[in-house]
Amino acid sequence: MQTATFAGGCFWCVEAVFKRLRGVHSLTSGYAGGTTENPTYEQVCSGETGHAEVIQIEFDESQISYPDLLNVFFTSHDPTTLNRQGNDIGTQYRSAVFYHSAEQQQQALAYIDQHSADFDNAIVTEVTEINNYYPAENYHQDYFARNPQQVYCNAVIPPKLAKLRKLWLPLLKND
Repeated sequence: MQTATFAGGCFWCVEAVFKRLRGVHSLTSGYAGGTTENPTYEQVCSGETGHAEVIQIEFDESQISYPDLLNVFFTSHDPTTLNRQGNDIGTQYRSAVFYHSAEQQQQALAYIDQHSADFDNAIVTEVTEINNYYPAENYHQDYFARNPQQVYCNAVIPPKLAKLRKLWLPLLKND
């Protein structure tokens, strides 16, 4: 198993996308990149801890590659908006790849270099080594599956899932 960590706005939304991919063994919503030890959701939302809302993925590289995960990541959110995804504003909603190895770092930087022309604006995704990662509170885990009628999720997640099916159908689980 390999590990990947991505920040692309609200972790509920990012988690809902990645949990549908084949080869993804587990997902944990959490916080990374900040300075406060073991922050709470409320502390992260204040913007004062420096953490981003992230998902940490355990994946089987024989079923899905890290470049495939990068493709899904960069097309499932707007990597050109600084500290913002839709109505979610603040450093905790920044676009970031937290790499776990030099190879992941190189692949993320190469993706940005090769695909920057695909976007109308410059990609502002931060590419940084994973640090200060903490799992989020239990009520954030698998949030959309447990709260499908939550208004925010219902407005934001279904369009992301439709785009995922349109662009990356071969990468989806068969269940």
